[in-house]
Amino acid sequence: MTIADQSRQFVAEVEALGRTLESVRDHIGHVVFGQRPVIDLTLISILAGGHVLLIGVPGLAKTLLVETLGTVLGLDDKRIQCTPDLMPGDILGSEVLEESDSGRRAFRFIPGPVFCQLLMADEINRASPRTQSALLQAMQERHVSVAGHDHPLPEPFHVLATQNPLEQEGTYPLPEAQLDRFLMQIDVPYPDREAERRMMIATTGPAERSVPTVLDAAALLTAQKLVRRVPVGEAVVDAILALVRQGRPETSTLAEIRDQVAWGPGPRASQALMLGARARAVLGGRLSPSVDDVLALAKPILRHRMALNFAARADGATIDAVIDRLCAPLA
Repeated sequence: MTIADQSRQFVAEVEALGRTLESVRDHIGHVVFGQRPVIDLTLISILAGGHVLLIGVPGLAKTLLVETLGTVLGLDDKRIQCTPDLMPGDILGSEVLEESDSGRRAFRFIPGPVFCQLLMADEINRASPRTQSALLQAMQERHVSVAGHDHPLPEPFHVLATQNPLEQEGTYPLPEAQLDRFLMQIDVPYPDREAERRMMIATTGPAERSVPTVLDAAALLTAQKLVRRVPVGEAVVDAILALVRQGRPETSTLAEIRDQVAWGPGPRASQALMLGARARAVLGGRLSPSVDDVLALAKPILRHRMALNFAARADGATIDAVIDRLCAPLA
């Protein structure tokens, strides 16, 4: 196959994937009202092969979004309701001692709910730090170790966790190492008036809401591989590096960053922006990303990978305002 043939085939594959993703977005939008930006960011994260942290007050369809994604994408999905008494074994699984008819005893591993393709960790900040850490290896290495034995997880594997920002009593903030495993932190806002009106009418009527299966696990894996083949121009690469490195107080040339930021984004932020920009371009039906894609993803990718110092918080500074300052020279 010549280079020209390969180029035509690539263009055809991207265009076909774009049409499929548009169908996915439409079907999800028929069930989850008024959250199109949240749906798009979640799909971008999954196309990039990453995990998502959804933050919003109760009743904004965070759980419904994850359940609908599992159906539309044809993935085996499971749910964990995180509580303070949840133990690591409740997520990963455990070994039990069994005795055969002959009297021989042996340990058998019983997989936990983490052995799925789309895992929803509901109210993840209510789980204890010990239980939260049980997800670290699974999210990063795509396998878990129990009793000295490694158990690979299914492919693809994605964690979509939800967090309620209003809860204070009985919650445990996620440590930086855990937050860095999430490709994006997506803030889920209230729907606008028209969307809330449609939702109110649709969800209180006699009709049952259902969505078809548009993709399957194999097709999603193929799509994720295609996203990684999307070419990225030097201008986009330079914009990502400038954005991330300027956010680190040690290397930033901006005085306000050095004065306000306690710690900045690490190399995973650069990787996330690169993959996210590619995925956003494909979702938009484009063959390569632009600097606008990087700027659009800056907040969901960077806001959980940076922290303000005490003085900045006391002065009323916010992470979003800091990221706006980082994006200004690239806009």
